[in-house]
Amino acid sequence: MHSGRWLILAAVMMAFTPVVVDTTILHIAIPSLAVALGASGNEVLWIIDVYPLVMAGLLVPMGTLADRIGYRQMLLIGLGIFGATSVAAAFSTSALMLIMTRAILGIGSAMIMPCVLALIRQAFEDDTERATALGIWSVVGMAGAAIGPLIGGVLLEHFWWGSVFLVNVPVMMLVIPAVWKLVPSQPGNSEATWKPGQALLLVAGLILAVYGIKSGFEAGLDLQSVVILMIGVALLIWFSRIQISSENPMLELSLLAKPAIGTGLIMAFVASGSLAGFELVLAQELQYVLDKTPLEAGVFMLPIVVAAAIGGPAGGWLANRYGLRAVASLSMAIAALALFAISLSDLAKNAYAIAVLLAILGFALGVGLLASSIAIMGSAPAEKAGAAGALESSGYELGGGLGITIFGVLVNSIYRSSFSNPADVDGVSNSISEAMTAAHDVGGSAGLEIAVAAKAAFGAAHSSVLMLVAAMIAVLSILIFCALRNAPISNTGAH
Repeated sequence: MHSGRWLILAAVMMAFTPVVVDTTILHIAIPSLAVALGASGNEVLWIIDVYPLVMAGLLVPMGTLADRIGYRQMLLIGLGIFGATSVAAAFSTSALMLIMTRAILGIGSAMIMPCVLALIRQAFEDDTERATALGIWSVVGMAGAAIGPLIGGVLLEHFWWGSVFLVNVPVMMLVIPAVWKLVPSQPGNSEATWKPGQALLLVAGLILAVYGIKSGFEAGLDLQSVVILMIGVALLIWFSRIQISSENPMLELSLLAKPAIGTGLIMAFVASGSLAGFELVLAQELQYVLDKTPLEAGVFMLPIVVAAAIGGPAGGWLANRYGLRAVASLSMAIAALALFAISLSDLAKNAYAIAVLLAILGFALGVGLLASSIAIMGSAPAEKAGAAGALESSGYELGGGLGITIFGVLVNSIYRSSFSNPADVDGVSNSISEAMTAAHDVGGSAGLEIAVAAKAAFGAAHSSVLMLVAAMIAVLSILIFCALRNAPISNTGAH
């Protein structure tokens, strides 16, 4: 057993924290950077979700590469990429440059994430201590995502938008020497199989499919967007066929044949997607429509993220007490009701009621995420626990990335149909970020008219999208109740 195991845990937690904070810190910065870089609505969505999409596609292959070259070495490479790319992202001069640097940040994160868990398992041989260490890992992960918007708000109160990336640099300057000094170097397993081609196939399929959807919604379904979407879908089908037919697949898709695992993955996808998409749209409404500062927006969003972090641990107790079926279906039903109530509420006039609804929504989605994990890991054969974990992690990251896409394209589409262009300025009807940039450039009464029209259109779009998503989650809660009919009533059997 490693004598410095708790120091190793401290080092890998320091490495893990900026990765999870980066998943949410940018939500608050979007209005500032959209104006600074002149980013279109589509570019804003890419800036946000290229990070989780790339990470989702590379988590599993980077894990197997780490098996080959050693976890310490892989972690140091990932941290170096993450730190250097954070500097490039902070000083991006265009939306395209920021999208590219965010994609590279996703590569660095995909290198870091598997090594963190592997090193914890390696350092803690005692089951009780390992459970404690993994509990700390879980809390840090949830807390990091929870405080991301607040950190972003504090930074933007005093600095420019690039500070949300630049804050990673001093952290890396501490983490890299700590990992170098505290984490023992062990040789990798040269026989571990690595399949970079399959990973590239998955990432290419995801990005082309998402690009086709976004461009189709922005410019209408033209031939180019349809062709790109079809190529993306074809690559994803090809990837799926390889996984199903392979004796040693990258992702064990055959596990989805078990109803509880398939249901759990859909829950993970929807819960993480709803949380990520809603947070992004809420951050935009708070700053664009209600004219809140980044810090005020970060504080306003605290109930949802803190409640989501609490909902995870609480979900385990609830599922053990009342059974997976009841907890999983009820958590989704409550999330749907909370979203529907928020869609009918005035964010400016009902701040305290909204705070309660946000907390209910965050708690319900946090419980749902934990219930999805129980469904997946509890139904997987013991010999395929690692494969099930990889499937679950990919589902979380994909859900986050595609949730942002779905929320974003729906909001932008309804915004365009609701927007009336009072000043007859080109480009302002595509997204609120473009309208606010134009309003700033035009200035005067014409600029004010554009801003007022954009705020009204975005408010209507936000409300409509929340109703649509609430209806979708309500239907999902019924499907979950039906799909988990064979799940045990409670884990103890005593209740």
